[in-house]
Amino acid sequence: MHMSDALISPAVGGAFWAVSGGLIAWSIKKSSLDQDGRKTALMGVLGAFVFAAQMINFTIPGTGSSGHLGGGLLLTALLGPHRAFIALASVLVIQSLFFADGGLLALGCNIFNLAFFPAFLAYPFLYRTIAGNSLSPARLGAASMTAATAGLLMGACFVVLQTTVSGISELPFGTFMLFMLPIHFAIGIVEGLVTWAVVAFVAATDPTLLSMQHESDKKRSLTPAVFILIALVTGGTLAWFASPYPDGLEWSMARTSGQEEIEGRPEPVHGTLSSIQEKIAFLPDYGFRSTGDGPSESTDPASPVNTGTSVSGIAGSLMVLILAGVIGLFTGAGMRKTEKTGE
Repeated sequence: MHMSDALISPAVGGAFWAVSGGLIAWSIKKSSLDQDGRKTALMGVLGAFVFAAQMINFTIPGTGSSGHLGGGLLLTALLGPHRAFIALASVLVIQSLFFADGGLLALGCNIFNLAFFPAFLAYPFLYRTIAGNSLSPARLGAASMTAATAGLLMGACFVVLQTTVSGISELPFGTFMLFMLPIHFAIGIVEGLVTWAVVAFVAATDPTLLSMQHESDKKRSLTPAVFILIALVTGGTLAWFASPYPDGLEWSMARTSGQEEIEGRPEPVHGTLSSIQEKIAFLPDYGFRSTGDGPSESTDPASPVNTGTSVSGIAGSLMVLILAGVIGLFTGAGMRKTEKTGE
């Protein structure tokens, strides 16, 4: 659900920039007051994992569409709502700035749609209610499936609402919603299964990460190294095999309007931000810029190897690791300052 700027008016885009910016600031403040330094240190690691995982689009059978992991619920289950919101916002910022995945004007909308609903609604009211304090695979599975699907559907609804309120593209509200909800329900099922699998792995190997109680000792775990390794392998190689079909949002727009690319009513701010993004994004669409001299990737059309995708996956994962990690260090410094003040 990475919205492009063509769907969003400056007023709606600016409003959600303010909303998402405020939520990031609030989440940083709340994280600095939460004395759980271990989870703060994991923000960059798990953010990098989600960046890489989002590069793998999976085909939705029988639809000609694809989807990818949102990661909001997974991050929240492992980091808590505020750290998860920051980590996923970091992923979306890196994707928009350096890979042109999602518009700059629409960045606030994308952060809100993909991070707010799983972190602050689906997790506390569905996941925690169903899972409770149990590490039972059945309860974790039910919680993951229900909350992941609900969070994704809420985000999909807001994509339609933001597009309709913007009024710069001719996408009828009812028809657009009719296509968006079923396809994202299907994507949500896969998201729930992946979330369940990862949470079950953590429950078996490092259950303290799923506990609402703070870990008082400094016990080391292999969990961060495992997630970093998976992120690098996923972004560097597995992303070669991503589905070529349009994602759920593109598919829904195509079914609603008859075309995958929507040309909205452009305003000066759209052109300005598009120009800025074009200059900053050094790996647009997760590949090298076209030189106009023919294919710049694999010379064998039958080979899945794509060096641009590999560079994008590894570079993006590392950039998210650094950005979310630096924010984690900042909140950790605030946490230590609060502890000293309390003393």
